[in-house]
Amino acid sequence: MFTGSGVAIVTPFRDGRVDLEAFKNLIDFQLDNDTQALIVLGTTGEASTQSCEERENVIKTAVERVGGKIPVIVGTGSNDTRLAIEYTKQAEELKADGILLVSPYYNKCTQAGLIEHYKKIADSTSLAAILYNVPGRTGLNIDASTVAELAKVDNIIGVKEAGANMNQILEIKRLVPEDFKIWSGNDDNILPIYSCGGHGVISVVANILPKETQAMCHAFETGNVEEAIRLQVAYKRLIDLLFIEVNPIPTKAALAMMGYIENELRLPLTPMTEENRETLLEEMQLLQIL
Repeated sequence: MFTGSGVAIVTPFRDGRVDLEAFKNLIDFQLDNDTQALIVLGTTGEASTQSCEERENVIKTAVERVGGKIPVIVGTGSNDTRLAIEYTKQAEELKADGILLVSPYYNKCTQAGLIEHYKKIADSTSLAAILYNVPGRTGLNIDASTVAELAKVDNIIGVKEAGANMNQILEIKRLVPEDFKIWSGNDDNILPIYSCGGHGVISVVANILPKETQAMCHAFETGNVEEAIRLQVAYKRLIDLLFIEVNPIPTKAALAMMGYIENELRLPLTPMTEENRETLLEEMQLLQIL
C-alpha cells in the first residue's frame, strides 16, 4: 500500500457544506509535498458527521484529484458491521485503493466479535483493508493476538496503531507475517514505531507539514536516524499543540491561519479557544510556517 507519511486529511466546510474547492487545494498541497498516501473520512476528516452523499463527493473528489499518483484510502469503519460494509462498497465503487477500519466503539465487543466484524467487512470487498486501533476513542483495544489472526485474511494488509503501547506493537511484529504493515497513528510515536519494525505514519501533523513529515520518515528508512530524530524533536511541540483540544479542532485552526480553509467544524466540535489558538499561532510562527 505505502510506506512513509500518509496524511489523515481534514474535510473543509463552508457555510455548513463540504467545501470541495478547498479540499482540492488541500490535496494539491499534499501531492506537491511528497505525501505518500491520502486517507480521507477518518477521525481527522470528521467522517462521523457526514452524510452518505457527502461521503460520496469527498471520495470521488479525492480519487479524481489524486489521479492515481498515490493511494487513496477511505475510512469506512463503523460500530455497525452492516453499515461498515455499505461504506466499504461505496468506496470500492468510487475506485478507492484501500479502506481504514476503526474498531467498533460504544457498543464495543469481545475479541471474538472483533475478528468476525473485520472478517465480514474484508470478505465484502477486494480492497486492501487496514485495521485501526485507537482505544482512547473507542474504549476497546485490538489485542496483538487478534491482529495476528486477522493478518491471515488475504486483504487485511496492516494496522494503524494509535494505542501508544510499544510492547503491544512489538508483539504484533513478532506474530504477523513480514509483509504485514504497521503504521503509527500518533505523530509523536513515528520513530518509536519505526524502531519496532513499523512502516510509517497515518499523520495529523502532515496536514500542516507534509514535506517535513515525509522527510522524517524517509530519513529513518534510509538510515539517517540522527536527522529523523532531529525532525521528530523539532516538531514535538507543534504535534502536542495539535492535540491541545480534540482533533481536528487545532488542525483546522492551523489550516485556516495558513489560508487553506475556513475554520469551520460540525457540532459537537467547536472552534479552538482564543488562548489556545494564540499558543498554536506562536509555535507556527516560531517554525516559520506563517
